[in-house]
This record gives sequence, C-alpha cells and structure tokens, in this order.
Amino acid sequence: MRLGSGTFAACCVVIEVLGVALFLRGFFPAPVCSFSETEHQTESPAPEPSAGAISNWTELPRPLFRKVVIMLIDALRDDFVFGSKGVKFMPYTTYLVEKGSSHSFVAEAKPPTVTMPRIKALMTGGLPGFIDVVRNLNSPALLEDNVITRAKAAGKRIIFYGDETWVKLFPKHFVEYDGTTSFFVSDYTEVDDNVTRHLDKVLKRRDWDVLILHYLGLDHIGHVSGPNSPLVGRKLSEMDSVLMKIHTSLLSEERETLLPNLLVLCGDHGMSEAGGHGASSVEEVNTALILISSAFERKPGDIRHPKYIQQTDLAATLSIGLGLPIPKSSIGSLIFPVVEGKPMREQLRFLHLNTVQLSKLLQENVPSYEKEPGFEQFKVSERLHGNWIRLYLEENNSEVLSNLGSKVRRQYLEALRTLSLSLSRQAAQYDIYSMAVGAVLVLEVLALLLPSLPRALTGKAELDVPLLSPASSLLFYLLLLALAALHVAVCTSTDSPCYLCSLPWLTAGGVLVLVSTLLCAVVSALAELLASGKRLRKNPPQSSSGWSGLDLLISLGTVGHALSLGASSFVEQEHQTWYFLVNTLCLALCHETYRHCFLGHDCARQRCPHAGEEFDWVAVAPQAKSTGPDVWELDRASKHPSPLEALRGPERWMVLVSPWVILTCCRLLRSLNQTGVQWAHRPDLGHWLTSSDHKAELSVLAAVSLIMIFVLVQKRCSLASKVAMAFGLLGIYCYRVAVGNLLFPWQQNNKGISKLRSQDRGPLGNTQRVCPPGGATPEASPPARPSAGPRYPGRHGSVRLDAPEARRSSGRRDALLVRSSVLLFSGKLQQHRHRGHLSGLRGPGRLRGGPSRAPDDAGNIHGACAVGQPPAQLPDLRSRQE
Repeated sequence: MRLGSGTFAACCVVIEVLGVALFLRGFFPAPVCSFSETEHQTESPAPEPSAGAISNWTELPRPLFRKVVIMLIDALRDDFVFGSKGVKFMPYTTYLVEKGSSHSFVAEAKPPTVTMPRIKALMTGGLPGFIDVVRNLNSPALLEDNVITRAKAAGKRIIFYGDETWVKLFPKHFVEYDGTTSFFVSDYTEVDDNVTRHLDKVLKRRDWDVLILHYLGLDHIGHVSGPNSPLVGRKLSEMDSVLMKIHTSLLSEERETLLPNLLVLCGDHGMSEAGGHGASSVEEVNTALILISSAFERKPGDIRHPKYIQQTDLAATLSIGLGLPIPKSSIGSLIFPVVEGKPMREQLRFLHLNTVQLSKLLQENVPSYEKEPGFEQFKVSERLHGNWIRLYLEENNSEVLSNLGSKVRRQYLEALRTLSLSLSRQAAQYDIYSMAVGAVLVLEVLALLLPSLPRALTGKAELDVPLLSPASSLLFYLLLLALAALHVAVCTSTDSPCYLCSLPWLTAGGVLVLVSTLLCAVVSALAELLASGKRLRKNPPQSSSGWSGLDLLISLGTVGHALSLGASSFVEQEHQTWYFLVNTLCLALCHETYRHCFLGHDCARQRCPHAGEEFDWVAVAPQAKSTGPDVWELDRASKHPSPLEALRGPERWMVLVSPWVILTCCRLLRSLNQTGVQWAHRPDLGHWLTSSDHKAELSVLAAVSLIMIFVLVQKRCSLASKVAMAFGLLGIYCYRVAVGNLLFPWQQNNKGISKLRSQDRGPLGNTQRVCPPGGATPEASPPARPSAGPRYPGRHGSVRLDAPEARRSSGRRDALLVRSSVLLFSGKLQQHRHRGHLSGLRGPGRLRGGPSRAPDDAGNIHGACAVGQPPAQLPDLRSRQE
C-alpha cells in the first residue's frame, strides 16, 4: 500500500496521540472519590447503631476544641523536630514533645511530595495523583469535599496567612487572608515575616475560629543551600519562637472559656539530602506532626514517643475536633489519641462515624467490596457496637460493659486500618493493561517511522507500507486472534477496574485491529530492511549516508536528557547530566577526529576538517544498467590525497591537542562554578563576578563576550543582518544595565559604601557593631531568643529591629536606623537580607554588649557595643548618606 509522505506523517501523529492518551489514562487512574459529593452535601450523619433498642444519638458530636491553629512549615522533615536539630534549635517544641500536653507523630506523605497535592491531602484526606504536579504551578479551585469548605458551611470564621496556593484552592473561604508567592526561592526572610507580622494583632482578637499559617522560608533554604545549611538552624529557631508565642496566647485565652484550643504543627512534605522534594525517599515523605492542647494532659512518667501515621489522617481528626462531618473522599482514619480521654460512648461514636464514611467510599469505588476484609470487620464492629449500646442504655455499669467496649474499640480500630489500607491501594493502583497497550502503539509507530524517515523527507516522496501481501495478511489474522484472546483473558480475570475492558466491544476491537495492523507493518518493514541489508553486503557501497557513532551519541544524549526532565531530582541536578554529556561528546569527537585524520584507509576519500578544508565527499552515481538503487559505483575521477599528508606541523598538533584542551577547560569551569541545589551557596567565580564590588569586571567580560560573538558570526552575514545583530547584542547589554547587573563605561560603581559595608561585616558576612575605644567588655552569655521589635519602612520592605536595646535606648535605635538607611540607599538591602548579612537587624541573633565574639552554632556574629554607646562610624555614615 503506497502512501504519500504527508498522509503517512498525519497517520503517525494521530496514532501517537491515541497511544499517549491510552498510556496517560492508565498512568493517571481515576481517583478514589465519593460520587455523591455534590448531591448530598447536607445529608444527616449516620445514627448510632442499636440492637433491639432505639438510640437517642443521631446528631454529630459537639466540637472538641474551641479554636484551631494550623501552623504549617513547608518542608518540615521529621528529624528537624525529633532529631538533634530539634533539640538544639527548637527547645520549646522539644519540651512540648517530651513533657508537655501534646501528641507527636511522624506523618507519611504519599508522592508526589510537592506543596499543592500535599495541601489537598491534608484538607480532603484523599490521595492526589501525579497530574497535580502540573497543577501545582497554577492551582485551580478545589471542588472536592474538604475540611475548609465544611468549616465555612458550619459558620466557622477562617483566617489565613502564607502561601497563596491556599487562596487559589479555597477562594472566598477566608474572612481575612494575606497570600505570599512561593517562586522567589532566594527569599527566606520576608516570605515568613509577612506571615508573622499579623500574629500580634490576630491573637488578641476573638473573631475567628480557625487560623492557618503557612511558612515557606525553610523550604526555600533547602532549595538554595540544602538541609545541612547553617540557615536551617536559624530558621528552626525562628519557628520555635513563633510556636511559643501562639501557644502561650492560646493558653492564656483558655482561662476564659470552657473548651480547650488546639495547635497543630505540621509539614506538607520533607526535604531530600540535596534540598529538594517531589520524589518518594524517606527524607521527603516523613514529616513532623504535633498536636498541642491542654486536653492532652499527661500523667507523671507518661512517655509518648512519636508514632507513625498517614498524612491523610489529619482531615478526619480535624473534622471530629471541630464537630464537622468527615470529608466524603477521605481515606484517612481518626488519630485515636486525640479522643482517648473521652468517655467510652463518645469514643465509639467517633470511630463509628469514621468507619461508616470509609465503608461508603469503599462501596462506591470497589465493585467487589463485600469480599474486602475491612468491610467484613466493619459489619462485625457495628454489630458489637449495637450490643454495647443496648447494655449501656440499660444502665449496666458492670465489668462486662467495660470489657465489651474495649473489644468494640479494638475492632473498630482494626477495621479503620484495613479500610484505609484498601482504599489507599485502590487510589495508587495503575491500569497496567491500558498503559501497556498505549506504549505498544507508540513503539510501533516509532519502529515504522524511523526506517522510513530518509524517504519521507521530501514532499513528493511515496512510501510503500507492505500490508497486502499474503504473508502479511496471514500474520495480521494470527496477531488479531492472539490479541483478542489476551483481551478476553485480562478482562475476565482481573478484579481491578480497567479502562479498555470497560469500553464497548466494537471500540476495543478497533484498538486491537489497529495494534495488529501496525505490528504487521513493522514486521514486514523489518524483513524488507534485512533483505536490503543482505544485498548491500553483497555489493557494498563506497560511500554511506547512514548514521555515524557520533550522530547516534548526540541523538541518544538528547533523548536521555529530555527523559531525565521528568524527575524532579534530575531537574535539580541537571548540571550533572550536562557535565556527563559534554565530556562524552568531547571524547567522541576526539575519537572521530583521530579516525578520520590519521587512519587514512578509513577516510581516504575525504580531507581532515582540522586542516582548514571542508569535507569533500566522493561523488557517487547509480549504474546505468542497474535494476535497482542498491548497486552503486564510485566516480573514480574524483581523488584526493591522504589526509595524513595534508596535515603538517602545527595543524597536526592542533588536531591532537584541541579535544583535550576542551576537556581541561570544562573541568576548570566546573571548579570555578558551584551549581546545583546543594552547592550553589558556596563561593565561586560567579559569586565573585556578581558581587557589587566587581560589577566593573563583569561589565568588561560581558562586553568582550558580546563583541566576540559579533566578530565570529558577522563573516557570513549580510549588511542588514550585521546591523540587526549589532543592535540585538547592544540591547542585551542595555537590558543587563537596566536591571543593575552591569555598568555603562561612563558610570562609576559606588565602591565606598561597598567597602564600608564589607568592613561592617564579620568573617561570615554578618553585621557587626564597631565600638569606640574603651567599649564594653566581652560578654560570654549565649545569644538570646529573638524578640519582636519596631519595624521601619524601606524601599524593599520593612526592617525589623529585634534588639531589646532598640526599645530601651533611642540612641541605639537611631544608630541602627541610620545603618539601615545607608544599606537601603545602596540598593542592596534585599540582597544582604537574603544572604543573612543583617543578623544584627533581625533574629535570631541580636545585639549584645561586649566586643565582637566568634560565631555561634547558627553562624551569627553578634555585635559588641554597650547599651547607649553609639557606634564609632556613625558620623561617617551620616555624611555618606547626605
């Protein structure tokens, strides 16, 4: 069957799209959800089970907590709280975990471990799919049943501050909110200050029921510097002080109310050893979860070690705590220690509501739900619960009632665990059959397209697809029968839902016919290719247009690099892929150069490109009397000398040395440029060039580079192209000048303030106070906890003066204000705040008396001026500012 190149290409594209769609349908299975979410939002809760008697409890239980504060710290890995870092940098949190009124857990987050899917899991109790990774960039409104929507419908007043993803997921749900963007990864200070600045005002108010805080600074530090950066400890200390402020405020408020409050400290995902997240490593999926409330009083000697739970369990627990229905698509189970101190009847009521919700979800998503062990355990638990209710209503307070209640509770907990596990498997179950059929379609088209590509490059080309021969027809019928038998076997033996099995037989048969046809065409094309290969071996050509090893390497490297971008870890460490590909390409070029230039017998018909001449291929022409295009003869009129003879002296050495020089330069550049999420914070040539002190050097280097580009390219350009390219390169330079990266020749870099600022910093880059002679003596006390000080507006934001002396002494405050003004005037305050240079103006370090000391564990250099003693350089600072 003959097809034009356009028709052949269109058919290939259509079939490729069909194959990719089938694969994606299997890779992104239908989520586990309740189909009655939009129909029965106000359905009444399940009544308490009864056995022979009428239960009088048909309403939802009352709320367990008056107010709930959710403090979500992005990328809060479990060992940041429960490990050595938590003990060192979060002392108040560690006290609550070990001795306070709290329950601590290690919550496991299912992949993908990115922010938006994790927020959905926390609030809906469901398992988001990998398709939500794409939606993470622009989150649509959440339509699934969730805790926020339920709370708003119940009249709860919700306030939110933090990551704007919440505002996109829950529009018009918050009575007050302030969203911060998460795309400025280098900002780990202002992004959290914009959340904390609302706390003092909100905690004093009584007009809210739920407060949600989402801090992004720790995640940004991980992306830039990794989990072992000194900045992590400082950020944990800052979060510990915020937690202490919230907890003490909630405790003071409880004295005036009957119900206790609940403070939830949690993370959405963890952090890998490289600082990123998104995959399924232990560091990325294990997050800290602490529930803090005066209702969780512990007895003396009560040691509570962190327990492992699922992150989806929080939605059901928050719903019970707020007196709300559990989201219908939640697969999580109630965190039982939260209700462990309640009477037995309330405990069983909470567990029964959760089990009923999970059993309904199982019935809607699993056709053979009655065979599931969790459903059978639920029925047994409900029957035992009815017996316990009958004894309870008869006012039987004997030991039999207590033992039966404990048995029912254990049965419910086991049923919850089994039901949740069954639904989790259902949500993560891929449709392997649909994925396999889609992959086969894609591979068949590629196998048919690649051999035909040289003949399909011209618009008038025609391709002969061998389908109508007797052998092809027989092969087609055999393949169709085999695939039909396989389809029937798969659809009748599997219990899990399959998309292809749910299609009508006519549609499924069409897919099988397409697969059989393509497979038959591929087999016929490969047989034809093998036959032509045998003819070529009998009459070998002297010139070949096939792919060389270098072409194959470039193609495979391009495909491999494109595939590597599908994993977040490869994206974060993409430079390693480039290093490998560049080095391999250089070695391959070296091998190709040596072979073509020094093995005369392999390339006796061409000249070495390094000799300054282009390749001059041997002309070939088909024989006049040949019956096919497979027999060729050389045009012997065209002959060239050996390339080894064409190379002389320096040219030969240039060919030998140039690949190794390139490899050496690449290795040198790797040493001068620290990149990747784990090493980007280390000083290198890039940091040196981009610093404000070396802007002139960077400008000269950029100008020389742009001029060299113009000189190398303009030789082959017309006059109009030369002018356009010159203006384009000049525009690039002007743009960099406009954004402040470069300088024009007539501009002068303000090095005075830069030198002054470098003198004002310590060896680690942190701000120090310089005292006049005879200043205060050293003080050996450790740095104190940061405290909220006054804020002063600036061009890039406000500056917080966290030193207590700033409140006690106006002279010290004015001194700090002058220094802040100088930095603002130089336009570099934001850059220094990102790099942690202004530790004297913001926590956790603060100014103390005594001369300058060595850096502490967090990397801070604390100031050395006594209280009320002005810095010696203040007059100079004022003069420079004026």
